[in-house]
Amino acid sequence: MGAIDMELYRKLGTRDALGATLAEIGGEYPELVVLAADCLASVRGKAFAAKFPERAINFGIAEADMMMAAAGMATCGKIPVACTFGFLASLRAGEMIRSGICYPKLNVKIAATSSGLAMGDGGTTHHIIEDIAVLRSFANLTILAPCDGVATTKAVRAAIEFPGPVYLRLGRGGEPNVYKDDFDFEIGKAVTLREGSDVTIIAVGAVILRALEAADILAKKGVSARVIDMITLKPIDRDIILKAARETKLIVTAEDHNILGGLGGAVAEVLSEEPSVPLRRVGIKDTFCSIGPTDELMDKYGLSGKAIAKEVLDYT
Repeated sequence: MGAIDMELYRKLGTRDALGATLAEIGGEYPELVVLAADCLASVRGKAFAAKFPERAINFGIAEADMMMAAAGMATCGKIPVACTFGFLASLRAGEMIRSGICYPKLNVKIAATSSGLAMGDGGTTHHIIEDIAVLRSFANLTILAPCDGVATTKAVRAAIEFPGPVYLRLGRGGEPNVYKDDFDFEIGKAVTLREGSDVTIIAVGAVILRALEAADILAKKGVSARVIDMITLKPIDRDIILKAARETKLIVTAEDHNILGGLGGAVAEVLSEEPSVPLRRVGIKDTFCSIGPTDELMDKYGLSGKAIAKEVLDYT
């Protein structure tokens, strides 16, 4: 694997890092092809297309067709990266991902941008707060959700090297840096961002920064909060969850997703099979979300650092 330009990726959000990484590694993987459903510019695939025009294919507004074409390419030894928005990948093309890609366990990578509430002013139809629940139930599918540019380039590279279908849950861009330094990324392993002894906050993607904010609020109130970035949603890191259950008194999950079936559900499944601690789930309370700026929507639906901290304080 080639050297990573860490300074570059510290400046990029998730979808920008997706595009930059694909363009950077295209020469290393001649079998790599990038597919887009009328959104090559939006998913930042133009840099790859400029360098490797014969390996960048625009399918138009035909996400289902794109997924099945990706499946066919994989059977011919290609490594297709099928790019579109999260709501279109997981819902409109969900059946094709399930039956055409996951069932035969084909080497297709699905890059889904604008996930969670990232589409903001795109409105309710363009939010995707169900994708983890839907796709987590597809056998053979690995799900990665990096929170910033550094984590994204690691996740993209790992996905390309991983044999089998991978879903990359990415934002819309502009995500602040969380990872300031290089770190070891491994599929299936979460990252402890902050140690703590009283409670554990397990978060993912766009909510990571808010979980760290919650830990700061709690520290001022004398509560020591551990913060874990669950970069791999499937297979989930059972060991780090059970370690937190042994060492802290409460676990709180936080995600830009419906509380049903998402990160909170996955953590609950792990805790239900072992002696555990209480669990509180912060997320979207089984409702459709309104239109508006993403940051305001995150606050409106209880995903602020203050709201996460309150969940802890109300219990303790």
